[in-house]
Amino acid sequence: MLKIGDLKLNYPFIIAPMAGITDLSFRLLNHEFGCELAFTEMINVRSLGYNSKKTFAMLSTHTLDKPLGVQILGCEPKFILRAMDILKKFKFDILDFNAACPQKKVVRRGEGASLLKEPKKLNKLLKLVVQNSNCPVTVKVRTGWNSTANVKDIALWAEDAGINALFIHGRTQAQGYSGKADYQAIKIAKESLGIPVIASGDIFSASLAKKMFDETGCDGITLARGALGNPWLFREIAEFILNKKVIPRPCAEEISKIMLRHLDLLIDFHSEKVGVILFRKFFSWYTKGFKGVKPLRQESCLAKKKQEMVAIIQKFLALQEEAALIY
Repeated sequence: MLKIGDLKLNYPFIIAPMAGITDLSFRLLNHEFGCELAFTEMINVRSLGYNSKKTFAMLSTHTLDKPLGVQILGCEPKFILRAMDILKKFKFDILDFNAACPQKKVVRRGEGASLLKEPKKLNKLLKLVVQNSNCPVTVKVRTGWNSTANVKDIALWAEDAGINALFIHGRTQAQGYSGKADYQAIKIAKESLGIPVIASGDIFSASLAKKMFDETGCDGITLARGALGNPWLFREIAEFILNKKVIPRPCAEEISKIMLRHLDLLIDFHSEKVGVILFRKFFSWYTKGFKGVKPLRQESCLAKKKQEMVAIIQKFLALQEEAALIY
């Protein structure tokens, strides 16, 4: 069990905030496969303060979308406070502050991972968030700016602010998403703190999830790229870690059913036009590793209507069934 403030999770496997990915439809689908806690897409406090319709749409939720966390991005106190006042109306279960985003346009504004260069400034911002939040507060960091030399200081300054847990990605800002996750740096942060530490980085399978737990001593993990087109990963990790069982990968028929389910959720939440367009990237992720799907991926990039995408999914299933008969 993972306890973050007054929130208790039976399984410490969490969906990380992902821009353009973790909308309501994605979260609902992953909840069905055992994900207890998910996050909205990252919310820019300036956009929220200016009443951006697109940003407010990211806050859409459902009774089945619980517990739910929201992650905010910003560095200006007045906009952070204005955003927090708005977010209180939505009654989120966790408020996460982003000090990890490595994108150039973000760090140029002094936001995201840029704050890793100024742990004391991060501390002040977190204290502001903690003092004005009506739910547990966490922070997402990386192991450092361009080295891991001050990972302990970053963690301690964050804890000093009164946060309830620390999310840490095992790469520096300079690494972006290249190279490998640094288990040792995460371990240093974990051993320095008295609050839960939730780790992320390169968790693409159940065995890699177990390796993260074993080598860092972390209290929980967040899944990001590993969960794209792979909601089964939650089930696989739970069985492998808790029951020492290896679950067979889903067959093409099961994958096809979930693709149809995901497509419907996207269309219900957005619209047919937008939902089909958004599903194009998911089709590529769901079909990763299967032979002969390149033409179908190219075809999916041109689909504009639900019936067109459904036909492509059916072609995928027929192709795999034909390949199974041959072999």
